[in-house]
Amino acid sequence: MAASRSASMVVVLALVLAATAVAPARAAMSCSAVYSTLMPCLQFVQQGGTPARGCCTGIKDLLDQANNTPDRRTICGCLKNVANGASGGPYIDRAAALPSKCNVALPYKISPSVNCNSIH
Repeated sequence: MAASRSASMVVVLALVLAATAVAPARAAMSCSAVYSTLMPCLQFVQQGGTPARGCCTGIKDLLDQANNTPDRRTICGCLKNVANGASGGPYIDRAAALPSKCNVALPYKISPSVNCNSIH
């Protein structure tokens, strides 16, 4: 009986070790991550000129990370929220120009009226 109990403990220990060795699942994209990544774009949106290198790198990184529909829709929704807050002034026009200024093909327009549910 002691041998059976020892064998059970070894199996449980092996399962626990195997479970901790598996890479953790990647967290879903969040607006805070999107905003943090795009923070270098703020100066361009506010003042114009040329986007900072970190801004363009951030846009490209976000697109690379958005490899599924929920993440693409989340990023779209975050950008739509920003566009809603910036509408009516030069900020939205500058924000909408960012993808082309950074030579990035964004699959939707940065706009308060974009339908993020249509993104796949």
